[in-house]
Order: sequence, then C-alpha cells, then structure tokens
Amino acid sequence: MLLIVEPRHTSLDRSYRRHRIPRVYLQWRVLFALLLIALGLGQSQAQSAAAGTPSLDRSLANGLRVLVFEDRRAPTALHMVFVRAGSLDETTGRTGLAHVLEHMMFKGTETLKPGEFSKRVAALGGRDNAFTTREYTGYFQQVHRDAVFEVMSLEADRMQRLRFSDEEFKKEIQVVMEERRLRTEDSPFGLAYEALMATAFQAHPVRNPIIGWMSDLQSLTADDARDWYQRWYGPNYATLVVAGDVDSEAVFAHAQKIYGSWQPKPAVDQRPQTEPAQIGQRLARVRAPAENPFFLLAWRAPTLTAADGPLRPENAKAREVVALAMLSTLLDDSDTGMLVVDLVRSRKLAVSVDAGTDGISRGPGLFTIRATPSPGVSPTQLQEEIRKALQEIARSGVSEKEIARLRRQAKAGQVYQQDSIFSRAMQAGRLAMMGRPTQDVADWLRMLDAITSEDLQRAAAAVFVPERLTMIELEPLSPDAQPRARQGFGPAVIRH
Repeated sequence: MLLIVEPRHTSLDRSYRRHRIPRVYLQWRVLFALLLIALGLGQSQAQSAAAGTPSLDRSLANGLRVLVFEDRRAPTALHMVFVRAGSLDETTGRTGLAHVLEHMMFKGTETLKPGEFSKRVAALGGRDNAFTTREYTGYFQQVHRDAVFEVMSLEADRMQRLRFSDEEFKKEIQVVMEERRLRTEDSPFGLAYEALMATAFQAHPVRNPIIGWMSDLQSLTADDARDWYQRWYGPNYATLVVAGDVDSEAVFAHAQKIYGSWQPKPAVDQRPQTEPAQIGQRLARVRAPAENPFFLLAWRAPTLTAADGPLRPENAKAREVVALAMLSTLLDDSDTGMLVVDLVRSRKLAVSVDAGTDGISRGPGLFTIRATPSPGVSPTQLQEEIRKALQEIARSGVSEKEIARLRRQAKAGQVYQQDSIFSRAMQAGRLAMMGRPTQDVADWLRMLDAITSEDLQRAAAAVFVPERLTMIELEPLSPDAQPRARQGFGPAVIRH
C-alpha cells in the first residue's frame, strides 16, 4: 500500500514522489517533449496526450464518473477507481480510517477470500495496489488489454460487496501500526513532517497525519472501518478511470453493466473547518536518532479548489498558484535551481535543498523548503541564506531569461507526464477528486505563457512573510540513544 503525504512539486500532478531519473535518459525525454511543443503537438494523439483530454468523460445515472484515455502504443490497460474520501474527511479520535479501510479492501468480499483479489490480478499477469492521500483513496490494476474487463468486475465487486471479519481487522490494524512506526516514528523526516503539519495548522484536519495518530489506531474497531465504507464508498463519491489500449464506448458499456446497480450514498454533512490566520512565527524542535540535522521552513500558500474558477490568466489566484509552482522549480531544480547552485554546489553550505508547494487541494496548503546544512554549517546560518534569497526574489523579481527557462522546463515536464498512461490517469483522477475540470491540464500549459517576473515577485512577497513562517528543526540524537516513548513535539519527541 502507498501513503502519499509529502507536499508536491511543480505541476498539476503531485501524486507521487519525485525520483531521480538518470540524466541522459531524462534529457532525451525532455527533448522529445520540447520537440512536441515546438511542432505544436502535430499528431492527434500527441495533442490529446499533451492536453490530458480524455477520450470519454461521462457519468452513469448513479453518479459514477467514467473517464477513458485511449492509447494504442502498447497492449496494456490501466483500471483505477478513486474515492473522494481521505484524511481530510476524518474526525477527532478517528484519524487514519481512510488508510485503514484501504488495507481492509484486500481482505475479502461476499465471494472472495482475504488476499484473493491480488492473487486473481497476478494470475492475469497484472499488478495492483492502492494509495491514500489527504483528499482521496485510489485503487489500481494494470493488466493486458484482454483482461481489463475482468479486473473491472473484480473491483466492482469489492466496491459494492466488501466483507471482512473482526479477526482480519485485528490482524491488519497491527500491520498499519507497524507501518506508522516505520514511516513516521522511526523516520526523522517522518517525525519532522508530522510536526510541521500539526504546528502549521491548528483547526483544519489537514493537520492530522494520513496514517493517523497512534492512539487513534489503537482504539479503532472493525465497525469503525465498516462505517467508513458505508459512508463514503458509493458511486456519487467515486470516479472510474481506464487508460490504455481500450475502446471508450466498450469500457463505458461494461461500466454501466457492472457499476450501474451501485447505489448512491446519502450526502455527508461536512461543516467547514476554517483555519485561523497565523499571527506569528511558529517553531518546533524534534529530537530523533539521525545522522544530520535538517530543518523545514513552511509558509501558508494558496491552493486551487473546486470553487476557485478556471485556470485563466485573469484569475488572480490561479496566477499565484502557478507562479508558486514555477518558484519551486526556480529554487530547487537539480541542475539549475538557484538555491542548489548557490548553497549546495558553489558555497557548499548545504548538502541538499528541496522546495515544493501543494497547488491544487481540497484543503489549505503550504510552500515548504527542506534543507540539510553541510558539516560545520549551523542551521541558523543556512536559514538566513535561504531567507535572503527569497527576499531578493520578492524585491527584484526574476530575469526574463530565467522565466523563459522555467516555462520550457515546466512545459517539458508536463508533456513528459502525459507520455505515461499511469501519470495521465492519476492526474485526471486527482483533478476529479478536487472538483476541478480535466481542462486544467491544457489550461496549466497555457498559464505558463502568461506568468511574468512580476507574478513571481508578487507571489514571493505575498507568501514569504516572516510572521507566517512555521519552522521545524531536527536535532539529531546518537543512534544508540536510550529509547523513550513519544510524548509530543518538542525536546522529548523521540521513539526509537
């Protein structure tokens, strides 16, 4: 199972981690993307891929939205179901439920035994997995095109007829708790990021970890998971995405056949939880066994929601969101990022610097910078150098040469994403879960041409305000430090 918890980088799709691709390979892919852009994306399939436009976008009578992307390049098909239920929808004392239910979805139905779902997919020569985010939960299977309708039927079965025993829940909740220990409590970055979210936000459920607080996991019951399933797993909260060597109308006809009887769920009464304005800097220190100190700097940043209108140049909020995405590339691109070039490679004040922003979300967002000082460099010194760089952008903007480079990089990255059916399906499903149109993919590319140095300057001045900064410092402990139970954030925050 996958947990998707980190703030993302620079495009519409922040749904998975950035992997360092071998440079020669990446250059060829980027050159190909730039060539498509230069040629105006001449062929129809290239146009559709670059724009992220589905071959079919239609809903069943019960509310299930069906998106299909036809791609004939390989005889494979990807089947995905997104459910608009994530950690943002959880309540106090019940955190972690969305992720726990994701695990339980593999524990049997009225006709399948625990674990049989994945065995059936593997027998078809396919692979399957699932993931949980703050905004939604997703399930996918990738198979040969001839098996796509079979996995559709398997998924439709567990979406409508999930059954698991109390005994299976008791075993699986232990797996989830161990996953929390591995990903968070035994991970310096996991602890620091959890502290960041809980410190930067006070009222909104975005402050809670996706995997849940340990005390909540310890008290969850099988009935809690069943209630979550009954509340959220309905066609009016779901989107089906199929991509690959398939026929759109045939996919929709089969979806109608196997999902058409799925009954909608009553609307959930969700009251707004408005995050109060931050009125001063916030600081938390985390102590944990680690090799090097590092810190996180985060400022509240705007996110595009369903209510924020189209991605158009006249939309001031959209301009700011795209400008912040470009700023993150300006700061931390592995080859040309100004913080990387200056602080890591030239002056060697930092081992690494990364930046990211949330962009599109159902909740509030952050612009985050993570930095690890070089040996002998104090965190305070490195923090000051980063602040100076941000202040300079807010004061003087960015050269037109830099803006042109950022546009090229962002466009190439966006087109490169469309070269993967998994990326296209993830991107479309994520937009659907946010209540955003798939047109955002094409509009994002057009917005890049509209962003100016003044936009980056305004965005930096509006976001990088000292009084709105939240900072987490990781103080490393010796690996053989005496283990102690976690008490909370601050000097006593350790578990190892």
